[in-house]
Amino acid sequence: MSERYVRDLSEVDQTQVAAVGGKGAHLGELSRIEGIRVPGGFCVTTDAFQRIVAEAPSVSELLDGLSRLSPDDRDGIRTLSERIRRTIEAIAVPDDLAEAINGAHARLGEGAACAVRSSATAEDLPTASFAGQQDTYLNVVGPAEVLRHIGRCWASLFTERAVTYRRRNGIDHRSVRMAVVVQQMAFPQASGILFTADPVSGNRRVATVDAGFGLGEALVSGLVNPDVFKVRDGDIVARTIAAKERAIDARPDGGTHQVAIDADRQRQPALTDEQVLRLVRLGRRIEAHFGRPQDIEWCLVDDDFRIVQSRPITTLFPIPEADDTENHVYVSVGHQQMMTDPMKPLGVSVWQLTAMAPMHEAGGRLFVDVARRLASPATRAGLLDLMGRGDPLVRDALETVLERDDFIPPLPEAGPGAQPPGGAVAKNEPTPHGPDPAIVTELIERNRASNAALERDIRTKTGPALFDFLLEAFEEHKRVLSDPLNLQAIMAGMEATWWLNDMLYEWLGEKNAADTLTLSAPDNITSEMGLDLLDVADVIRPHPEVVAFLQSVHEDGLHDEEMQDQGVQDQGVQDHGVQSGGFLGELAKLPGGTEAQDAIEAYLNRYGMRCAGEIDITRPRWAEQPRTLVPAILDNVRNFEPGAAERRFEQGRQKALEKERDVLSRLRALPDGAQRADDTKRMIDQVRAFIGYREYPKYGIVCRSFIYKRALLREAELLVRARVIPEREDIYYLTFEELREAVRSHRVDDRLIERRKEAFRAYQALTPPRVLTSDGEAVTGAYRRDDVPAGALAGLPVSAGTVEGRARVILDMADADIEAGDILITTFTDPSWSPLFVGIAGLVTEVGGLMTHGAVIAREYGLPAVVGVERATRLIRDGQRIRVHGTEGYIEILS
Repeated sequence: MSERYVRDLSEVDQTQVAAVGGKGAHLGELSRIEGIRVPGGFCVTTDAFQRIVAEAPSVSELLDGLSRLSPDDRDGIRTLSERIRRTIEAIAVPDDLAEAINGAHARLGEGAACAVRSSATAEDLPTASFAGQQDTYLNVVGPAEVLRHIGRCWASLFTERAVTYRRRNGIDHRSVRMAVVVQQMAFPQASGILFTADPVSGNRRVATVDAGFGLGEALVSGLVNPDVFKVRDGDIVARTIAAKERAIDARPDGGTHQVAIDADRQRQPALTDEQVLRLVRLGRRIEAHFGRPQDIEWCLVDDDFRIVQSRPITTLFPIPEADDTENHVYVSVGHQQMMTDPMKPLGVSVWQLTAMAPMHEAGGRLFVDVARRLASPATRAGLLDLMGRGDPLVRDALETVLERDDFIPPLPEAGPGAQPPGGAVAKNEPTPHGPDPAIVTELIERNRASNAALERDIRTKTGPALFDFLLEAFEEHKRVLSDPLNLQAIMAGMEATWWLNDMLYEWLGEKNAADTLTLSAPDNITSEMGLDLLDVADVIRPHPEVVAFLQSVHEDGLHDEEMQDQGVQDQGVQDHGVQSGGFLGELAKLPGGTEAQDAIEAYLNRYGMRCAGEIDITRPRWAEQPRTLVPAILDNVRNFEPGAAERRFEQGRQKALEKERDVLSRLRALPDGAQRADDTKRMIDQVRAFIGYREYPKYGIVCRSFIYKRALLREAELLVRARVIPEREDIYYLTFEELREAVRSHRVDDRLIERRKEAFRAYQALTPPRVLTSDGEAVTGAYRRDDVPAGALAGLPVSAGTVEGRARVILDMADADIEAGDILITTFTDPSWSPLFVGIAGLVTEVGGLMTHGAVIAREYGLPAVVGVERATRLIRDGQRIRVHGTEGYIEILS
């Protein structure tokens, strides 16, 4: 019976988390590593906790109330959590359980002082550390006190901070149980924390040691600044020795207290260099055993290190796997595609199978390795120039890596006659004969024909034959993208933009002149998408009952489960995948509802394959969740007059013509003005002919992807009917090849899917770096500008003009509530956000570049915009008044 409630640490390993919690399992596993000393002790198991909780049925009722609270209801969480803790602490420990605990305590030695430490089952896990969420009590003396503090540890499962942490990480309170670790107390001369990877930069080759005198609680509580040592490849590469005025020591009669450090000892290192290096070697041994970087708590007792805790560092961004030992430099694809959220495995693998370059996955994000291009003088300059034009932070990060001479050894210079680096149009030499604008129409027709053939042919494919067909379709997908005419058309618009901005600044002092010259450019499918939603609003506006109904849909919302139920189903989907049920089906019952339904469905037939984060095939499309569009439609109904789409387009076209006349007139007045004006006119014609097409290839990709998705979901339905998987969305957590095998064999590893779901939840908490090295270092670039006023937020200017207004911080388009004159602040905008652009006055994003979709559409609509503003959604509060300087590239926060 006692084994059910108490286990010696020496009997525990990392497979026993369910019985002894994360901390207990790690400590037991640590004690098994050769050369690692762990203070002896025992675990009071989760069975003991379950028995105690069962003694008080009221706890179950309180948990029901807790589960209904929002994570933001701090008062409610505080009140209920306190009641649960008081209830648990008041429960008397049954005699047989107390006897088992007291017997284990006696085996530690007569009068042994102990550390009593919480060990929850959702603690020290690879995906959630729960560091500091539950309680630890030091220097507990006597069996009665040990029992009392075990009760306090049980109750600490329901501290306000632990409850809130679980809610924010999607962990059910009832699924977590509490074990307690009781260990012999260590009385150290020094203690602290060892990170086997740099917790700030993520560099796996750099270990960081924080050290102070006495017990480690002085460091954890922030009572003192620690000494900090950084160790790389066996050498101390940096050290900071702090003035350690206080320490926490053990009281002789139990408990701890603060003590003052003698003045002559305060600036002495807590550890010698030899001790630091020895500790790091122990840390590397622990890291190798667990297979990932560790956050290790240590004590130094008579020049001997005792390890009192080790947990995985959960905040590090993962490193893409490589099959060699060379150095790699990874650039984020998500920052270029304006989608920095994690992708599910099916989305990752389909993108990899259809991408033009090898893609590496880490943390649910995709990266491109540019190490070899950086190493070669023939390609380095062109790469840096291209990255710098798109996102200066990426360029600066790459240059930071290059400054470390030992990381990217340069390849030999190319011989005479080698291709010059770059490839962009020379700064002062416009292409003498740009591409024929007629190729835009030809390319759009080719793309439509290819997609129509795909949609026609895929309908007859099912089972393994579908996957064979899709692999062929992926090759056609890449062929369309790599068509030389397609690349020529894209580059023609981009190069003309760069040329106009560079040369008109040099000749006329005009900053970002192309922003106005490209207003209302033709053939821009993304800007048309925003304007077409204004036309939908025109249909709805005259019908007040329809408007009121849509308002109720927006305000009431749908639970996630209900929204999922409205996803694409075989029997309820029209040819283009538009969901015909849900609120759209209710519209026809209202006066004017049939016209509204027809307008929305026509819009979805053209744009329903779009959504936020659309590069991930698994994300719900507008056609699957039409409700997503309701806030934007209502904003358009409220903020615009009939005919706004046509007026806006024409106003933009006239502004561009006026700017063209102004620029050409001023150029002709300069020396050599006629030639300069002719060159500029040619480049204006080129940019207007091609810049709109810049948006079409992405539209074509997303159209194809939705066709792939519908076919794969049909297979998922068959797997559900065959009871291979419980839900069709489970296929999103399989790679393409794994899904292919599941369809062939009718077998799926349920545990694999659950592990993938857990990993995806963990990835959502990570912020992907723009640049990541194979050492794990997230390299942060800087703008390095001196033209930004003090207190302003720097970014990349992508659309000229200055605007002042109310900041609206919106992280999900479905939550939009825009009024005329508002400035949108968000993390990133992909084409799906374009319907909001018609109603805002300016744009600020954390991610983006000169030619990313948000920037292109901001220029198309004439919105002052600054992108690449680090932490904008946290530094700018919703409702604040701000001024956006879209020409200079900064934001002022106004009083």
